[in-house]
Amino acid sequence: MRIALWFATFILLFTLTVAPGPTMAAKNDHFEALKRFSQVLDMVETYYVKPVTRKELIDNSIKGMIEQLDPHSSYLTPEDYKEMQVDTSGKFSGIGIEISLDQGRLTCVTPIEDTPADKAGMLAGDLILEIDGESTQDMSLMDAVKRIRGKKGTTVKLMILHKDSNKPQEIAIVRGTIPIVSVKSMSLEDGYLYVRLTKFHESTTKNMREKIAEYRKSHELKGIVLDLRNNPGGLLGQAVSVADTFIDEGTIVYIQGKDKANRKDFFASRTAEEVTVPLVVLINAGSASASEIVAGALQDHNRGLIVGERSFGKGSVQTIVPMADGSAIKLTTALYYTPKGRSIQALGIEPDLRIPFVAPPKDDDMEMRDRFIVREKDLNRHLENGNKGRSDKSEGENEDAELAKDRLARDNQLRMALELVKSLPKLREIN
Repeated sequence: MRIALWFATFILLFTLTVAPGPTMAAKNDHFEALKRFSQVLDMVETYYVKPVTRKELIDNSIKGMIEQLDPHSSYLTPEDYKEMQVDTSGKFSGIGIEISLDQGRLTCVTPIEDTPADKAGMLAGDLILEIDGESTQDMSLMDAVKRIRGKKGTTVKLMILHKDSNKPQEIAIVRGTIPIVSVKSMSLEDGYLYVRLTKFHESTTKNMREKIAEYRKSHELKGIVLDLRNNPGGLLGQAVSVADTFIDEGTIVYIQGKDKANRKDFFASRTAEEVTVPLVVLINAGSASASEIVAGALQDHNRGLIVGERSFGKGSVQTIVPMADGSAIKLTTALYYTPKGRSIQALGIEPDLRIPFVAPPKDDDMEMRDRFIVREKDLNRHLENGNKGRSDKSEGENEDAELAKDRLARDNQLRMALELVKSLPKLREIN
């Protein structure tokens, strides 16, 4: 009996000792996967109907592996990587749209303001079905970017489908130089400043703060309308510093990847003078990424009233990993969260006050209406107002006032934002 018990114990210990553990099993799984990949590589290289190099096969394999993960991860060839680096620091030729690949469909996230795409009538949410007659169905994101960009003065033809339409239309867009002008401002009324951020570039925060400081030199600042509509995002650091302009303390955003221990928080600082006037923020379906960071932080801190339509919902962080051969991998490595811990990935920021945009009358209608409006200046032999000798500054202010009046007449969301910011109670100045 003792011999049998001893023998059974020996067998058990022997089994526990020599049986492959999880690490060895995992290594075997990796080896089998690599072996299978190598077999397929050899088979394609040997028997495929057309000549194909091993480098092409490897590159395409990596590309397919990365791009199957999510719409924002991608493999960048050396040429793609150089092209991507232009976007945040200089000028490039193209039509001025941000695009993404959503469930295999090439989608316009937003047209950049005052670019050829914007002037041609492209809208956030448009599906791009063809580029120069070629279907985008199996086209990668980087391939689409390459085809749409090109030399200034050349034309690209896009077959697009507006999200509220069931009939595609072809538009021809002449490529132009896309400038990096990320901040625009305008006085809506005396004391109420309109600040439009078109993208988050390297100098966005600096330029925004300069616009506010410049306005304060000649006006008592009573409120700001911050327009983030159709802003596709950009640099995370710039989103943090823009929000920091209006928030005095606390978390602005935090990012967290697969490892919960690697959470990274971004906090408000007191290094810059905080702007404490009432604030209304405009967002829509074209407000994405960095725009949503700003809107989410201001909303969670009750620092501004968010008005408009639900934002795009891109709440992921991409890391660029350069490779030795000059290529790179753009990999989604984390999600970002608002100060209250909300992930807006695929959800977006819900405005505090939902106000759909109502399209203004067509230009033809406006021109016809203006044709039948007669003002004093249109009358023959009308008297001049005697201000010809005044400074150019007065003339400029009058032009700005007319521009603001026209913008307000055409933009119902902006009109509401102005009324709201005027009615919000003033915040007490922080000593």
